[in-house]
Amino acid sequence: MNDRPEKDLEPGLYVVATPIGNLGDISARAAHVLRSAVLVCAEDTRTTRRLMDHAGASTRLLSLTEHNVNERMPQVLAEAEKGPVALVSDAGTPVVADPGARLVAGAHERGVTVIAVPGPSALTAAMSVGGFEGSDVHFLGFLPRQRGERFERLKQAALSAGVLVFFESPRRLGRTLADLGEVLGDPEVCVCRELTKVHEEAVRGRASQLSARFREVRGECTVVVRVPEREPAGEAELAAYMQEMRRAGARRAPAAVEAARRFSVPRDRAYALWGD
Repeated sequence: MNDRPEKDLEPGLYVVATPIGNLGDISARAAHVLRSAVLVCAEDTRTTRRLMDHAGASTRLLSLTEHNVNERMPQVLAEAEKGPVALVSDAGTPVVADPGARLVAGAHERGVTVIAVPGPSALTAAMSVGGFEGSDVHFLGFLPRQRGERFERLKQAALSAGVLVFFESPRRLGRTLADLGEVLGDPEVCVCRELTKVHEEAVRGRASQLSARFREVRGECTVVVRVPEREPAGEAELAAYMQEMRRAGARRAPAAVEAARRFSVPRDRAYALWGD
């Protein structure tokens, strides 16, 4: 590792990760950027002001939300061309489930340098205490509020990943865990609540068991799910699917590709079951 001494910052957009609860998690580099920037963009300036007071920063703050990001983007990027501008989220790493992505995309399109100042993230923090092995992780952000849409999102994500991670409102957590039990065959999950805060807890167990425990909770919640291994598709099940696709008017090759993905079988095996 190569430690760099603090120095004047070059112009550009600095994407700064901030603590997800414990102010002590702010890095020395992040604090330096907040003190040195000509402008700090934040979704909730009240929350960010407390962090900046902690870091000894008095930089000008600008509210940047999903409702005004397009309107304010030209002003922000014009400033980033002349000096360092920081982008922060309310907590954690910007652009992970917040409106900062549009500003970063706009910076790339305009040729403004984008610099990562990495640090805390509820996503990686939850994965680290969940203890589920697997490199094929699918991050879902916030799940849909409608039950049918939530079912479909979980089912589709589980087809191609070994571990799912998502954020959830404490008001819906119990219902969502019950849905998980129904959709994915009661998988093992780890519910991470209030990460890095005073009442932090990480509880691991079956989705059906934890749904009752977390029916009434407070605080930010991140859920890590180990997707159960799928049983190899039987010949009859695979053949029935291919015939159903044929009757529906699908073409053979795309149907075989979809069957291979859905049932985790070789494409040629599905292709051969199309029939004459």
